[in-house]
Amino acid sequence: MAIYNPKTDLVFKKLFGTEENKDLLMSLINSILPAHQQIVKLTLKNPYNVSDYAEGKLSILDIKAEDEKGIKYDIEMQIRGDAFYGRRILYYWAKMFGTQLDYVDKEDQKEGNSEFSYSELKKCIVISLMDFNFFKDERYQRFFMLKDAETNETTKYLDYLDLYFIELKKFKGDLKVIQTTLERWITFLNRANYYKDDNLPDKLAEVKEIKKASKTLTTMYFTEKERMFYEGQQKLYLDNQSILKSEKEKALKLGIKQGIEEGIKEGIKEGIKEGIKEGIKEGKKVGVKEGKIEVAKNLKKLGIPTDSIIEATGLSKDEIEKL
Repeated sequence: MAIYNPKTDLVFKKLFGTEENKDLLMSLINSILPAHQQIVKLTLKNPYNVSDYAEGKLSILDIKAEDEKGIKYDIEMQIRGDAFYGRRILYYWAKMFGTQLDYVDKEDQKEGNSEFSYSELKKCIVISLMDFNFFKDERYQRFFMLKDAETNETTKYLDYLDLYFIELKKFKGDLKVIQTTLERWITFLNRANYYKDDNLPDKLAEVKEIKKASKTLTTMYFTEKERMFYEGQQKLYLDNQSILKSEKEKALKLGIKQGIEEGIKEGIKEGIKEGIKEGIKEGKKVGVKEGKIEVAKNLKKLGIPTDSIIEATGLSKDEIEKL
């Protein structure tokens, strides 16, 4: 089994955010991007550096990169989210987009050379790999961009925002049915701890970058400080998984209880409805019978023969004789 969990921030960045593993990051990004947007060159803007530990720079472990067209990328692995996660992602994008102008000379800004500075802005893409469920349906992959709300059309003038969300837990694909490179990457990230480099399934090993990632995980070396940091993150990850499992079980029990209660209530309602319906039905029957008896009484008073009354009302001879 692989020693380290690639879903923790530290291992994810050490695996995908170094110069020697830049090909892994490129493969992962290209598996998410559409075919017409594939990248051929990638520059890491904040490569992983073990010396960052000594300087306390490891509070944020997302990976920032730039492709050959100048498009900016922010890639992160998150093991837990909250109701504000969407806003957080938008903040990441806004910060990445806005800080592109930081290099512009302040004097140029004072002189109002905004046309030049704005022309330098490049598209920014946030890719969020999530080890939790955030959206309500079962789709594990989502893509958001700016569109005209009425026509659903895009425009090149606003094509500067792309948000990709990959919900790892929602992917249920079996090794026998996975087809795309993204499905292979998700399967690897979800099950990396089950594989060593020498027992990686052929379906995953078909992607050379995944094969390299598996080997890298198996042989990954940590300094003492890195190990301590990782152990803290892994504990947080396991605690989070335990909490999620516990909450899921509680929700299931509560759901079953509520379902039974609702079922009983609905059963009572339906029973009352059926009772009323049957009562009306029986009432109608009784009413019809009473009407026939009244008719028979009147016919009998008029001296109509019993056989004729039977024919007219449908009552029996005994019923008529008792009137």
